[in-house]
Amino acid sequence: MTYHKFKNRSHAGKALAAELAERVHLENAIVLALPRGGVPVAYEVAARLQAPLDVVVVRKLGVPGHEELAMGAIASGGVRVINEMLVWNGDISQETIDLVAEHEMHELRRREIAYRGHEGAPDIQGKMVLLVDDGIATGSTMLAALKAIRSQRPARIIVAVPVAPPETWAQMNGVADELVCLIMPEVFESVGQWYEDFSQTCDEEVTRLLNASGRRASTRNLSSITSTKHASISPVQESFSA
Repeated sequence: MTYHKFKNRSHAGKALAAELAERVHLENAIVLALPRGGVPVAYEVAARLQAPLDVVVVRKLGVPGHEELAMGAIASGGVRVINEMLVWNGDISQETIDLVAEHEMHELRRREIAYRGHEGAPDIQGKMVLLVDDGIATGSTMLAALKAIRSQRPARIIVAVPVAPPETWAQMNGVADELVCLIMPEVFESVGQWYEDFSQTCDEEVTRLLNASGRRASTRNLSSITSTKHASISPVQESFSA
């Protein structure tokens, strides 16, 4: 099967929104985006479905020296998901994982303040959550987001993305309540491969879109926000096999 590329994240979001509008009953729903790249996609979904928009902050744990390769991910609340097979094959120590996770936790907290100020996360208990990203590659960040959201007892979680490889998409079965993906190419190298324009989304763009959606967001000068040192959190670590 031949698939066409999305022009950009906005185009992908409009296509995803059209699919969701046909399939999803929207009572008591909220759209949560994985920043940064998931926000322009989720913005279009929230606009079409007239649902509130917010973010769930997740950070990929990159393999040292090969940071684009995810050995796992962390999310708010001390959630940690580890790709056990990749860690085993790469002979990556627990100490290395902990050091990378501590570094990424500082950035996670910085982004939470940048995007929300000090308002705190939205209350999603009993709500239907549409969890949106610009695509899925290894699945580690999405699985971490799912675990973090599930702990808050929503009524239902729908994972919705424009593109994902079939083998990774299968990992979401039984974790999310429903899955919506527009294209699942058999030959998959990266998410960016399926976009004509996959330029990086900056913090300022994330904040602008959150404000434009009608959800209150922090308007602080992002350049003045710096990572502060925090005591380490002992996370609940969960493994999965790629």
